[in-house]
Amino acid sequence: MVTLHSGVLDSLGPRIVDGVLPAGSVITLEWLGHEFGVSRTIAREVVQVLVSMGLVESRRRTGIRVLPEQEWDVFDPAVLRWRLAGASRADLLRQLSQLRAVVEPSAAALAARHATEAQRTTVVDLATAMEDTGARGDLAAFLEHDVAFHRLLLEASGNVMFAGLCDVVEEVLRGRTDHQLMPPEPKPEARRLHAMVADAVAQARPDLAEAAMTAICTEVLTEMTSLTGRD
Repeated sequence: MVTLHSGVLDSLGPRIVDGVLPAGSVITLEWLGHEFGVSRTIAREVVQVLVSMGLVESRRRTGIRVLPEQEWDVFDPAVLRWRLAGASRADLLRQLSQLRAVVEPSAAALAARHATEAQRTTVVDLATAMEDTGARGDLAAFLEHDVAFHRLLLEASGNVMFAGLCDVVEEVLRGRTDHQLMPPEPKPEARRLHAMVADAVAQARPDLAEAAMTAICTEVLTEMTSLTGRD
């Protein structure tokens, strides 16, 4: 449900992350009210959320000042979503793919060691569903299974730091689909590798789980790097 609060955020946030309102810009509650037609109370709530994201700081004498990228909560799902919709999408996806390549293979190996029996069963079921929906070219259903697959592995790793990246990985997966950076039919090789990861987790084979997830992440990183021409 879109509220006044969320509507203002989804309009103002992208202006900040895209540099339309560059670092150092000063905004006021009055400007927010006039620009978006909202009350001072709504404007204040929006500012509080932006402060929590590190996008602005609010001080009594200096007003509401836009902060540089170094201050942002770069893992906040909304910040990620706004940036993925903007001009820096390709570079951000490359950086996020580098992060995934470091974290997810280790998470898969840990999941093979620590997953519960229910999680081992579920990850195989998800890989099977991905094969089915991917082969049919049902990208919407495939995406939901893909998100659940990667979230499960991060959670099953037993490492709360890895599990804390679930929302980050989900935003990356959804962003690639939303912005038409996925092939019309997920590649058979990628589907096969997901099945390999699932089987390795189910069979408690951490080395194989790590190797297969490394192959998945390497392929994605190669694709994202090609968008920017940078390593």
